[in-house]
Amino acid sequence: MIDHIGIRTADFEVAKAFYDKALAPLGASLLMIVPPEYTDGVKVGGYGRDRPVYWLSEGKPASEPKHVAFTAHSRAEVDAFHAAALAAGGKDNGAPGLRPHYHPDYYGAFVIDPDGNNVEAVCHRPEEA
Repeated sequence: MIDHIGIRTADFEVAKAFYDKALAPLGASLLMIVPPEYTDGVKVGGYGRDRPVYWLSEGKPASEPKHVAFTAHSRAEVDAFHAAALAAGGKDNGAPGLRPHYHPDYYGAFVIDPDGNNVEAVCHRPEEA
């Protein structure tokens, strides 16, 4: 249903460094930097697995932090995302684990990014045997 989403960041280079590390365990990376002639000189980059779906734009962040959840293919990816995001300077906002109040196989982890957004990785698959 959602094709892509974008957020603003107060410091593009800090956010880029964070997301480069945090999204790597999910198989996502920075796939594109938009040429500055198309953005009036504003830094804009898109992350994804096969095409950009999560966009960072340099500028004043929204006054209210956002919540973004990234799909993980396994619970191990959720664990690796959480560890990588913390190592990249994120703040813990919920260790990896089941959240059965959403559904029995909802396995997620939450961190706060450099701009105060609540970033999550979630796997909806049952635990692998």
